[in-house]
Amino acid sequence: MKCLTCNSFSFNILCDACASSFFNISISNRILADDLVVYSFYPYSEVEEFIKTKHTHIGSKVFNVLSKYSFKNFSKEFYHDRKVYALPIDDKLSKNYSHTAILAKSLKSKIIKPKYSVLRAKNNVNYSAKSLEFRLKNPRDFEYSFKRGIDVILVDDIITTGTTLSEAKQTLKKYDVNVLFALTLADARL
Repeated sequence: MKCLTCNSFSFNILCDACASSFFNISISNRILADDLVVYSFYPYSEVEEFIKTKHTHIGSKVFNVLSKYSFKNFSKEFYHDRKVYALPIDDKLSKNYSHTAILAKSLKSKIIKPKYSVLRAKNNVNYSAKSLEFRLKNPRDFEYSFKRGIDVILVDDIITTGTTLSEAKQTLKKYDVNVLFALTLADARL
């Protein structure tokens, strides 16, 4: 197999040298209008080609590598005084996997427990490359089907306008679910 980045021979989707470049994380944050803090591990421009693999057969392998160096390392340093659930945004299967479920799974620790298939959009509209106006006119219309009164971390791959994460937070608020913050791989504004 060839490394996706440098095309050298590798037993993995990325060779060791290219994979080590993902150690250089500079976490950024953005605060949305509803006071939701969103932490991102990479500027979108640095991982754009990798994130676009979510629509291909190799996407699961790529997302496993990305999550290993970002979400998994984050979970090792995270502390909270009670159990926290990691909720992937709309983790429906595509190409036999869910990229947001892979990210949430990598957060698993003594404190963080991923919970799948509990925050799903009824509207399956594609937001990719769509304007804020389009996103506001076509809400995701989330459904929630889990416990009330818990602490959660929202998990998504990209933050662009923040409408998806804000809408998810508003849905969870109706169920007395406390969203601590959101984690994304990349921020499209950086």
